Amino acid sequence: MSESKPSQKDAYSLVLEAIDIGVYQPGDRLVESELAERFGVSRTPIREALQRLETQSLLTRDGRSLIVASLDHNQLAELYVVRADLEGLAARLAARHATPEEVRVLRKMVMEDRNLVDDPAALSRTNRRFHKQIHLASHNRYLVQQLDLVHRTMALMATTSLAAEGRSKDTLQEHDAIVAAIEAGDGEAAYTALKAHISKAFETRLEQDAKRDSLGDSLL
Repeated sequence: MSESKPSQKDAYSLVLEAIDIGVYQPGDRLVESELAERFGVSRTPIREALQRLETQSLLTRDGRSLIVASLDHNQLAELYVVRADLEGLAARLAARHATPEEVRVLRKMVMEDRNLVDDPAALSRTNRRFHKQIHLASHNRYLVQQLDLVHRTMALMATTSLAAEGRSKDTLQEHDAIVAAIEAGDGEAAYTALKAHISKAFETRLEQDAKRDSLGDSLL
């Protein structure tokens, strides 16, 4: 029996992951034939995946071409407002509903991530897993779906705030406080800790953008 070709979902996931890990960054043009060759799939599922990503505003039109979308300042602010509230709610629900096993997994993640303080890229990947685990521990499927949408849009950020000096250590301390509140079953403390964590990440990103813009202006 011959192997079946990857499904549309597979093609979508492959392209989305490539954007998420920075293979394709905001402004990059996506070409069906090149993507099909890269991922070893036919052009039809790639075309359908690109249409889906465009519908989700992760891709945008530049003439006849599709490019990876970018977020302006207002979009970034709006995204972080929604993310902070939804993530905070997930932490609050996790404090109520997380199983002992889920809490232990969160605690183990924090401990293991201490080995990645000097590797922002690796810590960024484990950071996504940590937040996803909190989403799942909320045991609310509708909230998880909304947070998945938010985190897909986060893939449009070309850099990680964890690359800022000192941010990695601060992030782990913030993660520790979040898990401690969930362990204690304190929903309000968990909500507050996670919202503060997202607020600090947003502040750091704004500082990074300001420095980058300032550098660009100095080169003019």
